[in-house]
Amino acid sequence: MLKTLEAQLLKQATPPALKDEFAQYDFERMRGFCLLIYIASISVWLLFNLIVSFLGKQGFTLYSMAFLSVLAIHAILLAFIKQARHFQWLNLLFVLIIGAGIRLVIEGLPMDLRPGWLVLGASSMLYGASVLPLRRWSFFATVVLTWAVLDPFIMTQTSVLELKGVMLLLYALFLTALTLYSFIKLRQAKLHTYIMSKRLLDQAYLDTLTEIPNRRSFMTRAGERLAVQPRERDHYLAMIDIDNFKKVNDQYGHDIGDEVLKRVAVDIRTVMADYDYARLGGEEFAIYLYGVRRDDVAQLAARLCHTVREAVTRYPVTISIGLSRVEDGDSLNQALAKADRALYQSKHTGKDRVTFHP
Repeated sequence: MLKTLEAQLLKQATPPALKDEFAQYDFERMRGFCLLIYIASISVWLLFNLIVSFLGKQGFTLYSMAFLSVLAIHAILLAFIKQARHFQWLNLLFVLIIGAGIRLVIEGLPMDLRPGWLVLGASSMLYGASVLPLRRWSFFATVVLTWAVLDPFIMTQTSVLELKGVMLLLYALFLTALTLYSFIKLRQAKLHTYIMSKRLLDQAYLDTLTEIPNRRSFMTRAGERLAVQPRERDHYLAMIDIDNFKKVNDQYGHDIGDEVLKRVAVDIRTVMADYDYARLGGEEFAIYLYGVRRDDVAQLAARLCHTVREAVTRYPVTISIGLSRVEDGDSLNQALAKADRALYQSKHTGKDRVTFHP
């Protein structure tokens, strides 16, 4: 089953909205790791700078202090960034600054050592960037920016036409290709894993017919709401049943019955968008209304009845609703049982109405 889903997934193009959702999820999950990479990069740069400054007897300059301050500010900013799209630009700026800082330090080395250390610095930066939650365009820009700043043929007296230059060029090309391939494959694997997890989660917690949450999802969410203590306002449970639904199936067929279920689900989603709702099974739905007053609950329930009743359709139906206040100490099953008894009263006193549990 898993291989079948994976094969279907690989055949489909990923919508841009889903890519954006994955990028945000990936950034939120890896923000701490990004901060670790930044701190490690700054630490290595600082250590190398100190070695060159003191063992090379050049001194720790004001330029070094300025770079260290700016890099530290970037690390601090990362801790406050919430959006993945902002991180893409922050990272490019970080790459530019630390790349310039590396170049500044390497300028303190003997001329014949500079090309090798520039390539080593570029490889370290590209490896670090390849494991960050970057978009493709951002990583490609990082590669271009890294080699533009740390070009081993600029200010090094090394020509690309000599043996040393050819070796450096080939290594740089190999390193770039390997890094690009690793980044693309890693990002593709993470994206597919995310989509697979999301699809399996949807299948576990969404009703396949109506595309609203199912009983498992409702019981989980309602249980979380119920556990919140203390409550600022009252909580209510609503049980909903489509009136005379069996007659709809018998008279028009189950296909029409499915259409009715989907239409009622859309009405519930529209009216109760701010609350937890689900299809429990058959023609039965439930809603958990939290932080509301009794009058507001009554108005919402009446509005839902009116919306279903007045819908322009070839197969009109009505619904009955039972409501119960969730008392302190009630379990979820106890609250559902009270709402179900109120629904029973609605069904047996005329239908198409709302009844509160006494």
